[in-house]
Amino acid sequence: MTIRNIFLSAVSALTLAGCAAGPDHIASTPRPAVETGPFLSAEADVVSPAPLPDTWWRLYRDPVLDGLVADALAANTDIRQSVARIDRARAALRGARSDRLPQVGLSASAGYGRTPEAQPVFGADRDGGQFSIGAELAYEVDLFGRVRSGVAAARGDVAAARADAEAVRVMVVADTTRAYADAASAAARLRVAHSIVDLLEDSLRLTRVRHDAGYTDGLAVARIESLLEQRAATIPAIEAQRRAALFALATLTGRAPAALPTDIGARDIPLEIHAPLPVGDGTELLARRPDVRAAEQRAMADMARIGIARADLYPRITLGGSIGSNASSLGDLFTGGPLGFLLGPLIDWAFPNREPVRARIDAAEADASGSLAAFDGAVLVALQEAETALSNYARSLERRRILVGAVEAAERAARIVRAQNREGLINSLETLDAERTLAEARATLADQDADVSQQQIAVFRALGGGWSHAMEAADEEG
Repeated sequence: MTIRNIFLSAVSALTLAGCAAGPDHIASTPRPAVETGPFLSAEADVVSPAPLPDTWWRLYRDPVLDGLVADALAANTDIRQSVARIDRARAALRGARSDRLPQVGLSASAGYGRTPEAQPVFGADRDGGQFSIGAELAYEVDLFGRVRSGVAAARGDVAAARADAEAVRVMVVADTTRAYADAASAAARLRVAHSIVDLLEDSLRLTRVRHDAGYTDGLAVARIESLLEQRAATIPAIEAQRRAALFALATLTGRAPAALPTDIGARDIPLEIHAPLPVGDGTELLARRPDVRAAEQRAMADMARIGIARADLYPRITLGGSIGSNASSLGDLFTGGPLGFLLGPLIDWAFPNREPVRARIDAAEADASGSLAAFDGAVLVALQEAETALSNYARSLERRRILVGAVEAAERAARIVRAQNREGLINSLETLDAERTLAEARATLADQDADVSQQQIAVFRALGGGWSHAMEAADEEG
């Protein structure tokens, strides 16, 4: 048997062995470790099982908010960073895919030298030039899945980067909506605070008139003055909160605070949706939450890296060839005489020391186990956050309903007390107590309106924002 036949037989045997035993460790999609279904905290009068729309912020029907969200998605610096990470992952994917193609290399060199006196030279000068030119072609035969696994791992990294970017977008949209809601709620609380101050000023004027007429003493005047000053002192703090929300909006939309349009802070009504929120169910939640999908894709990528490590247990076979020419002058490089070539496969196999390879496999398997645990954890956290947000929202609405009743009762009591006070039927202390109760009830209701807005936004954020996560066709190709 010739050397050529022996070599071809060996390659054929390795090929069959690869088909029989080679690790093609392309991971399947991991499944959540828990069952999902309808939300436990989804109360019928609070939420709806309808799917959450992608652009959930449009449910508020506020064109100013729509413009702010569009600005944030276009200019936010966190989003720009996440897009850069996607580009980096895509570059790595292109590099992994290039391993499936033949690799071509060109080389050329030129030099001038002298042969040592002690070295005999037959028929040539000791001084002279040396020129060479060549080309090499190499193609790895991916019998054992190293390249396929590398491409699968890189695709998982791209998908994870895209999901991370979607998570950033969800966060930015929620933060932008929250900042706008904070500014609107602060403006509403300012309006309530000013109305309370106006009401107390009217009561103070009436009390002073009664004091001047001798119907009440100076203590009543002093006490209502104190209550008036206390309520007036809340106005600067609320204004500071409003301005802080506007400054946050400027940062989120990629603007300097001075560049924020003045009409952004014009709204003085709390941002609310007066209808059951569309939330879907737990199954939709896991499909929608970008952090869950990012954890899933990382687990798949790490499982594919097990295939990369296991492929090192088997020979790496490269088919290749080279052609080149060496000569003492440029003119001789391209003549037929010095031209040479080489064709044949190259087998690279680390044997018999397998421990380094085994160690890399164990490390890859440990990484995959950790990623699967992280995926299960992301699922549990997503369900917990969604249930908590829904429960908090329901309780916030319930508290608001109670506070509305409290304000209505306080207003009725204040009207009765004022009338009785004008007729001299009660003393000024009872009037002061009724005014204080009404002021506190109105201020508390204004704070609760702000909390309802925040809890609504927290629900949308916990649900994953409804962001569209359609993968690009280019990223889906193998």
